[in-house]
Parts: sequence; C-alpha cells; structure tokens
Amino acid sequence: MSEPRLVIGLISALHQEQSGLIEHMNAAQTTTCGMRNYVKGRLWDTDFICVLSRLGKVAAAATAATLIERFNVTHVIFTGVAGGIDSNVKVGDIVVADSLIQHDMNASPLFPRFEVPLSGLSRYPTDKFLTDQLVKAAEEFFQHDFKNQIDTADRSLFKLEAPRVHSGLIASGDEFIHSEKRRTDLKQALPNLLAVEMEGAAVAQVCFEFGVPFSVIRTISDAANENSPTDFVQFIERVAARYAFSTVKRLCGGN
Repeated sequence: MSEPRLVIGLISALHQEQSGLIEHMNAAQTTTCGMRNYVKGRLWDTDFICVLSRLGKVAAAATAATLIERFNVTHVIFTGVAGGIDSNVKVGDIVVADSLIQHDMNASPLFPRFEVPLSGLSRYPTDKFLTDQLVKAAEEFFQHDFKNQIDTADRSLFKLEAPRVHSGLIASGDEFIHSEKRRTDLKQALPNLLAVEMEGAAVAQVCFEFGVPFSVIRTISDAANENSPTDFVQFIERVAARYAFSTVKRLCGGN
C-alpha cells in the first residue's frame, strides 16, 4: 500500500511574506474561495497550497478551515513575522512555535484567563515532528544560506548579527503590540513567552480540532515596543520573505 500523499497548506498574512514561493511553483493552479486565492502547485517535489489569510485571528481561522475542508491538506504551516517578547529573542531571529496561546482570550470568571471556552485548553501544542523539521531547516538556512540571501547592506541596516533559531511559546491576538508596557504585561502573565503575532493560535485551534498536524514559524521583525522599525514592509521584503523562501526550500530537501 502506498503512503498517503503529503499536501502542505502554507499560510501567510501578507503577500510579501510568501514572495517568490508562488512564482517558483510548478504547474500552479489558482482557485478563489471566500475572497482568497488558493494556489496549488509543486515546490521542490512537494505538493503545496499557498494562500494569504490577511491579518487577524478570524481571517486566519477561516483560511485554515478552508484549506482542511475544501483542499484536503494533510499539514498546515503558518509563516510570517512576529514581535520578540523574550530578551534573548532578537530582530532577525526565527521562532518556531512548540505551542500557541491567544493572549487576548479572557472569559473569566467563567473560565480561567487564556483558556478557550469549552475546550479545556489554553495552549495548543504544535506537531512535534513538523516543528523539529522546521527548526532543522531554519538552522540549516542560517548555517548555509544566510549570507548569500541577505546582503551586507541589509544585515547592517537591520542589525542582523548572528541570528538564531528558538522554539517555544508564541502568543496571538487581534492587536499589534508596540508599547513597552504591553510587552512587559504579557511577559509577566506568560513568563516563557517568546514572541507575539496576530494569527497563529487561531490556526492552531482549527488544526487541533480537525486533527491536522501544524506548526508556525516566525521571523522576528521588531521588539514589540516603541522602537519597532518604521519600514515594516521593507523588512518583510528584504529579510523575512527570503528567510521563508529558503527555509521552505530546506524543509523540502532543496539546496
């Protein structure tokens, strides 16, 4: 009996975060559903369906559910940028989630803070195998591709010095964190929190409920405070997009 076919659903919030991947696809076919374009094709001998969710948890959840129910993906990966929360996480680092939490979920006193009502869960663990493979791919990118993909000028501009890969807790919420007070409050509430973004935990909940393996990989674009870079899009285009392209390539065995 042949092994089940692997089909990866790759989600990003912004089109810059998937720059180059769709263009690199073989036999790409686009299907529009729910005001989103789902692009199916082959990347380095692996079947992918790439889609832009747009920002926020609702948009991400709807996109993930569509990938699972209509397009029958076997795995889901969310890639994009995030704000660093932990002091050891620097701009230009990569964080691969081992679990995700909704930092703006608070149905207390009916349920404990952060717990998703009627689920009994606050933290959704990612698929260990997929997460380990993403960590490995990201580490290989830094070891072999980083200096070729990110030129000296951009490394200097964005102060990318010896970037590292981290694995741990990522929190999601419908809020762009950009103040030191909010950052400190989150770190106090969730001491092992590494990074914050706006979609991953919603995707995690959907994939958990459908039984689909998933993971989230994020490039750190800022420190989630007042010193966040003013040219956010420039960072995505010149750094994060290249990280994503090379890491997915490494994940699929490309070199």
